[in-house]
Amino acid sequence: MHAGAGRIELCSSPADGGVTPSHGLVSYSLQNISIPVFPMVRPRGGNFVYDTHELDIMKQDILVFKQMGCVGIATGIQLTDSSIDTENLKRLVEWAYPMQVTCHKVFDRTPDAFQALEDVIQSGCSRILTSGLHKTATDGAATLITLIEQAGDRIVIMPGGGVRSSNLKTLIDSTGAKEYHSSGIVNINISQYANHEEVHSMVSTLHKYQS
Repeated sequence: MHAGAGRIELCSSPADGGVTPSHGLVSYSLQNISIPVFPMVRPRGGNFVYDTHELDIMKQDILVFKQMGCVGIATGIQLTDSSIDTENLKRLVEWAYPMQVTCHKVFDRTPDAFQALEDVIQSGCSRILTSGLHKTATDGAATLITLIEQAGDRIVIMPGGGVRSSNLKTLIDSTGAKEYHSSGIVNINISQYANHEEVHSMVSTLHKYQS
């Protein structure tokens, strides 16, 4: 927050790629953080194919987060063929309204990024977190450029995955994206927490080089 970030995607169990944080953690964050908090809604690690019981859990979490006063969530759902489960993603967006919904990196598990983009737009999400179907955003920069062009003003494409102060200017220059996602972790072997100086450096880079 003090480093200048504009939003926090809040999750638990980062080693599993992030799962739904406890209601207590979300409540504490809302009380102590002045920037928007977007809790992740993901009932477990593993794939993003959910049964009716898991969907009901997700619904309950979404409704609680909305009641708490969150302005957005991050979530996603796919079919067994790895494509976006448009029908159920629409339901998640409807349950969340008027909160914004970020489609998280389930997007990067889809077989066709450009069809998935249209599916997510149809579902009503506000933004997509993606590394362009590659391990990192720098590796997926070419796909990110095309996704941003295809999306136009219909949805925000937010590059994420290995985004750090050392490569952010390159991503800004190549993709022209307006929003970026980063854990801000400098050395994952030492700390699982965002590094204040790293986040501040990225924010400074954004202010300096974004048009």
